[in-house]
Amino acid sequence: MKMVISAQGLLSLPPTPQALTFHPLRRRLPFVAARFASPVLSSEAPNHALHGFISKEVTPLFPRLRASGGSQRLLLSPGLYGKQKKAPIFSASAAVPDGGTGSVEGEVEKPKLLGVNITTLKKIIPLGIMFFCILFNYTILRDTKDVLVVTAKGSSAEIIPFLKTWVNLPMAIGFMLLYTKLSDVLSKEALFYTVIFPFIAFFGAFAFLLYPLRDTIHPTALADKLLAALGPSFLGPVAILRIWSFCLFYVMAELWGSVVISVLFWGFANQITTVEEAKEFYPLFGLGANIALIFSGRTVKYFSNLRKNLGPGVDGWAISLKGMMSIVVLLGFVISAIYWGVNKFVVNDPSLPRSNRKKKVCFREKPKLGMNESLKVLLSSRYVRDLATLVVAYGISINLVEVTWKSKLKAQFPSPNEYSSFMGDFSTMTGIATFTMMLLGRWILRKFGWGVAAMITPTVLLLTGVGFFSLILFGEPLAPLLGSFGMTPLLAAVYVGALQNIFSKSAKYSLFDPCKEMAYIPLDEEMKVKGKAAIDVVCNPLGKSGGALIQQFMILTFGSLASSTPYLGGILLMIVLAWLGAARSLDSQFSPLAKEQLEKEKSLKEKSTVTVAMKEDTQELLAEVKLSENGSTLAETISDESPVKQN
Repeated sequence: MKMVISAQGLLSLPPTPQALTFHPLRRRLPFVAARFASPVLSSEAPNHALHGFISKEVTPLFPRLRASGGSQRLLLSPGLYGKQKKAPIFSASAAVPDGGTGSVEGEVEKPKLLGVNITTLKKIIPLGIMFFCILFNYTILRDTKDVLVVTAKGSSAEIIPFLKTWVNLPMAIGFMLLYTKLSDVLSKEALFYTVIFPFIAFFGAFAFLLYPLRDTIHPTALADKLLAALGPSFLGPVAILRIWSFCLFYVMAELWGSVVISVLFWGFANQITTVEEAKEFYPLFGLGANIALIFSGRTVKYFSNLRKNLGPGVDGWAISLKGMMSIVVLLGFVISAIYWGVNKFVVNDPSLPRSNRKKKVCFREKPKLGMNESLKVLLSSRYVRDLATLVVAYGISINLVEVTWKSKLKAQFPSPNEYSSFMGDFSTMTGIATFTMMLLGRWILRKFGWGVAAMITPTVLLLTGVGFFSLILFGEPLAPLLGSFGMTPLLAAVYVGALQNIFSKSAKYSLFDPCKEMAYIPLDEEMKVKGKAAIDVVCNPLGKSGGALIQQFMILTFGSLASSTPYLGGILLMIVLAWLGAARSLDSQFSPLAKEQLEKEKSLKEKSTVTVAMKEDTQELLAEVKLSENGSTLAETISDESPVKQN
């Protein structure tokens, strides 16, 4: 009597089945290999242990596991032979023959494009386009705001430090307070539109309404009376009133960078991306930002040169402004449309991975230090003092050079179109330099170490600063030499100042910021947290506003920015030298601590590797022993209940 054991639902094999092993690690224990040889579960195997058991197909009691292949199926069905006993579940895999296909029902591999899951690209590509548009707009707005407030009649670069301190800062604080209130009553989508649409409306209205009506809405007569009464030293503060609509544009352009980029975009990106996706793609966003800088610089250059093709008596800057603001408005709507599409088709798609929105449980919150506590932390540690010096010196140096350079830039290019055209080239070169420095930054840190990387930025600022202020103060004796190169001392100073500003901006992202963050790593947990909090409270604001306050004091004391230039050059020299000294001192402390921590981490990693390997070996050994015991029980069960033996 022949019987067939059906394998319906448990296992199916290709037309040319191959041997299946119960456990791939049986070779590690010879007694297991000798005791349990791998059977061939095939209806065509005449010497199989189960050959000769013939029965009609029965309903399987095992869960179904399907695979494409041949139609012949086998089943070990304990329900055929009366009493059902427990048996171990062995994992087996079927080899796929040449030219055949085989698959096991389970997790389906997600489709990929260029090695990236399609589901991930549905989020990353829209975010990348969104980020590009935001940065494209920001470059246009940043270049335009300087042209407006610096080249306006009755104004100069002296307005910038007063504008940053007394207008920009209060409005930024007020906006964040309003944003906090709105976030409590509006949904995330409604909040996004509520914030970005006023920006779009303002920039469009400025180009087509406010700027054409500037002579009507600006209180020029009142500003002239105030300047006559207060004296020329107050040209900057009075200019804020004189060109108030331009100053409002300046503030809105600054807020676009801090609000739309930092708050809206990064908040949305962090909401829909996972940590793994962020680690992989966020650095690419930084490179994409510099590409946007390059293209937007070319756009500014193009619209600024439109004046050359216009007839006499035509306000070329008004036409250029309308063209650039039209692009800003258009890209603003593109940003909003992408945000809407991502929310509709991506955020609400349950199949896409996203970040966990659950509130993190913080076992130790970051301390919010007050001013007195922050000063105590700074004074108590030489290491933290040196790090604070780096942060403050960078902020002051950049502000001192930038405003002085823009004053000379106006002297060289008094026309708004000429000034804007140069700023377009400046933005393009900044994007190229930053992109290159971001690629070189990692190599510099690996090749030369932290100390060299930390001192590159102040060294170059020192050299270019000396050249810039020397051309301003002692340019006349150099005029014949510079004339042989087709340049005047003023034009040479503009170029050297541009090089200094380009490098300072590119070095911030490629060298300064990484070195600053690396300096926190060797500190103990308490000083790491308190020191960073102290620098955030005291040093960041001091560095950003310190340069503006120094310039305001100099302007009000000496009457103008030009008169205070020699003193500003001396202050810059002292600050950069202090920066270099702090970097050298910090390197002498950082390098030994970093080396010590690296050795500790290496030792812990080796111990962890040994422990994990021993644990895995132990688990595999126990699993194989258990497999041996369970296999023996199964063999005895099959032998006891065999119909052939019973007959």
